[in-house]
Amino acid sequence: MDTIDRREFLAAGAVSALAAGPLGAAVTQHPAAQPAVQPAGAGGDAHRGACFVSSANGLRAVDRAMELMAGGTHPLDAIVDGVAIVEDDPHDNSVGFGGLPNEEGVVQLDASVMDGPLHRAGSVGALENIKNPARVALQVMRRTDHVMLVGAGALRFALRLGFKEEDLLTESSRRAWLKWRENLSKDDDWLGDDDRDAIEGKPLGWRAAPIDIESGPSVPGDSGVPHTTGTIHCSGVTGTGHVVACTSTSGLSWKLPGRLGDSPIVGAGMYCDNGIGSAGATGRGEAVIGVCGAFSIVQHMEAGKTPTEACLAVLTRMADRTREKRLLDDRGRPNYNVTMYAVRKDGAYGSAAMWKGSRFAVGTSGPARLEASAWLYEK
Repeated sequence: MDTIDRREFLAAGAVSALAAGPLGAAVTQHPAAQPAVQPAGAGGDAHRGACFVSSANGLRAVDRAMELMAGGTHPLDAIVDGVAIVEDDPHDNSVGFGGLPNEEGVVQLDASVMDGPLHRAGSVGALENIKNPARVALQVMRRTDHVMLVGAGALRFALRLGFKEEDLLTESSRRAWLKWRENLSKDDDWLGDDDRDAIEGKPLGWRAAPIDIESGPSVPGDSGVPHTTGTIHCSGVTGTGHVVACTSTSGLSWKLPGRLGDSPIVGAGMYCDNGIGSAGATGRGEAVIGVCGAFSIVQHMEAGKTPTEACLAVLTRMADRTREKRLLDDRGRPNYNVTMYAVRKDGAYGSAAMWKGSRFAVGTSGPARLEASAWLYEK
């Protein structure tokens, strides 16, 4: 396996930063996007050795992944098996079975996986009636020459491999969807005339959107309708330097049918490079896609930043690139949340969120635990 020399790692980072490429250069922010507070510190940047990190809803996933890996299971199989615990949980309505549906009341799932040593990935999008999309994504990687399958094609592929087709809409999610339908005129994802005018550069009155601090189960909006941009992401590295990543989600609640967020997109919601590390994201997928989130974090780590610094750098760029007024609060700050996660090849780890309050799951030795993510903004 590849090994990492600390002096060579830092020297390579210094050279990369001095090269002043897109990631080496400083991010120029418009004034409204300047962070309001200094980010929180994170002790994980000093850790060395095997490590798994996950979104806050992944404590059981991390424990399961570590248990399986210790028993000799392939690291990617281990995290996919861990993620399946959350996919199977009907009480987590941001992932898998019980996930909140699209605007037509249909649960559509997205997932992606990546194996560092092979630099191979698999992905599925808008998959219906299969509650473990990460397992299907793993088979796309291992059994085909493709990276991504979507929609009906992804379902046919899963059925051919023996995956069980079942109804993923739980009664609680169905009731939430019916409640949302009652408020459709103001809560859907269609842009109104004023929103479209803003994209074309015309004036727009400010419209707030809910900030989902914790990644995972939904939070109620102003109308009492649950809303989620939650997901589960898991990144890991073994003691021998084998890097893996997995992300799975039911996506944005009440989305347009066929909508894909960042989760199934390799380089956005999940990415790893076995010579550097792994990263992923939860939260507003459209914002993560716009900055190639996970790929950018890994590139920042290659340039010498710690995992926490890399997450903060990408969030800073994301905040700077958020220009539409409907996505900004009355102080010009993003009115959405994104949480990012990173593990470096030597076992250092970190996480950061747009807003203070997010946590993430960490597994190094002993039971998995929750730690506070660094942040850009306080309320």
